[in-house]
Amino acid sequence: MEESEYESVLCVKPEVHVYRIPPRATNRGYRASEWQLDQPSWSGRLRITAKGKVAYIKLEDRTSGELFAQAPVDQFPGTAVESVTDSSRYFVIRIEDGNGRRAFIGIGFGDRGDAFDFNVALQDHFKWVKQQCEFAKQAQNPDEGPKLDLGFKEGQTIKINIALASWPLRENASPIQWTGGTVILSLAWKKLTFTERQLWARSGSRRLIPLGTPFLP
Repeated sequence: MEESEYESVLCVKPEVHVYRIPPRATNRGYRASEWQLDQPSWSGRLRITAKGKVAYIKLEDRTSGELFAQAPVDQFPGTAVESVTDSSRYFVIRIEDGNGRRAFIGIGFGDRGDAFDFNVALQDHFKWVKQQCEFAKQAQNPDEGPKLDLGFKEGQTIKINIALASWPLRENASPIQWTGGTVILSLAWKKLTFTERQLWARSGSRRLIPLGTPFLP
């Protein structure tokens, strides 16, 4: 089953008011003061859900949960949801009936905290949508993503501690070479025999000296 078939709940507010709004004659934005705020045309519960990339603002009956109106939101901010210019508690949303008919209505909250939560729920959802789109692009074009330089620089060395119990010395032991630098093996001193410790100390080097190699002072 695809992820888009699942519906998650982003926000629930027990009380929201719906208002009929006059047509917007200019591009100056909506003003809640022009609505009859003391006479809402409907009051009930608001839920914001998400299905795939689309969020849905649902206005439902408080008791029965019956759907009064629904506003699909595919972009935020956008024309589906607009803030009014004179208050942080009121918004204009574009509702759809599923048959191609649309209408703009006003909604408002009695508490500024509820309005803030409404706004943040939509913001967070579309931040997530943006991240998913970026991840999908990186998966399709992995070469375009940032590359990490994990190679050794010239002359750079690293030290690896290896217990001799799991890696005994052999006569054909030799330094391990890594691109751009030498990997140094720091052997556990107490694991070496007396002869091996002498060879290690006399070599004056931290490289692993193969056993049986003549020492040149």
